[in-house]
Amino acid sequence: MIDSPRLKRVAVLYGGNSPEREVSLSSGASVCKGLGEAGLDVEPLERETAGEFIDAISRSKADVFFVALHGGWGEDGRLQSVLELMGRSYTGSGPGSCALAMDKAASKAVFAKRGIPTPQAMTLKRDSTVSVKDASTRLEKLVRRWGKVVVKPSGCGSTVGITIVDSPETLAGAIDEASRLDGTILVERYIAGKEITVTVWQEGSVIRCLPAIEIVPKKGFYTYEAKYTPGRTDYLCPAPLEKAVAERVEKISAAAHRSLGCGVYSRVDLRLSDKGVPYVLEVNTAPGMTATSLVPKSARAEGWDFPELLRRISENSLAAERK
Repeated sequence: MIDSPRLKRVAVLYGGNSPEREVSLSSGASVCKGLGEAGLDVEPLERETAGEFIDAISRSKADVFFVALHGGWGEDGRLQSVLELMGRSYTGSGPGSCALAMDKAASKAVFAKRGIPTPQAMTLKRDSTVSVKDASTRLEKLVRRWGKVVVKPSGCGSTVGITIVDSPETLAGAIDEASRLDGTILVERYIAGKEITVTVWQEGSVIRCLPAIEIVPKKGFYTYEAKYTPGRTDYLCPAPLEKAVAERVEKISAAAHRSLGCGVYSRVDLRLSDKGVPYVLEVNTAPGMTATSLVPKSARAEGWDFPELLRRISENSLAAERK
């Protein structure tokens, strides 16, 4: 671990006005408490608009800003760009990596180019000249061919706006739900198998994976409610995987992190097929930090309690060279 004598005061950025505001409020409160327990001076900066955050950042004397915002301009690189222009240190990846990771359609294109397995998908643009209605016949054929598809907004996290579709009749409603949140919609092949998530940790040029987690919802799939309601999901950490499969999952996760140019830490979400093939769904550059969040669970399996994890993230970010 990097031990930085410069790290004394950490400002926590949370709240915002994205559809994931409530999750961010929970993350921010948890991070403030954990950093305090780590012995750091904590400055809570819970705001709503971008302008309010910029004003608070400009007044702050913090050594580093802990990004606990989820979705929208807090996670897609815009906030990170402002922090860099202001010459302020912040946690996690740089602007370009955040922008790529937040745009699922763009990141899937990167994965495909780098040979990283990712589910086949069709991208729809709500405001394009080729309307969703015009594409409906092709989409219905995909549902029949693949059996199930996952319909989701390209630029949202926390499982917001996601629907699993197993019949053409329910496709239109799923697309409407996703399009309420984003102008770009992904219709992705559903991969039967296990839900796996991996925290990728980076110090300098050294990249490694913390213990993987298998996510087992007690009912249905891993919805927003299953994710944030205690007791609705079982988490197996370390994931009970054969050694060869575990190594494959880690290799693919690190490759996904590297392909987007991420830094410090990220969380890679995957589906592990029944044949043991890992498919990357997305990379999260500002993953949740609530009581039920996944990165803290993985860190605990590594031997780091929550305050130590937060201190490591803050110190590592302060020392990181941005891309």
